[in-house]
Amino acid sequence: MPIPLDAPEVLDREFLLVRAKLLEIAASLDRIGRAEGQVEGDRRLQLIHDALDVLRQGESDRAEQIQMICSLSYDEQWQEKFDLLPR
Repeated sequence: MPIPLDAPEVLDREFLLVRAKLLEIAASLDRIGRAEGQVEGDRRLQLIHDALDVLRQGESDRAEQIQMICSLSYDEQWQEKFDLLPR
């Protein structure tokens, strides 16, 4: 059974990948900001900002919180809406 990494080892291993992903997000937001048109009321942009707020807060379970922000609530009627009921 492998020995789990401690926090400094995880940071050593993950830092460059995390840095690259942050740069990718920043570049995407820059492209949106420079592009023609308005997206101020777009729900997707708000979801991005809400997810970034979760990262800023530094609480635990960040991945779960962001997943919930970007997910639809469970709808018990989903099979009917997508016409997937058995015939």
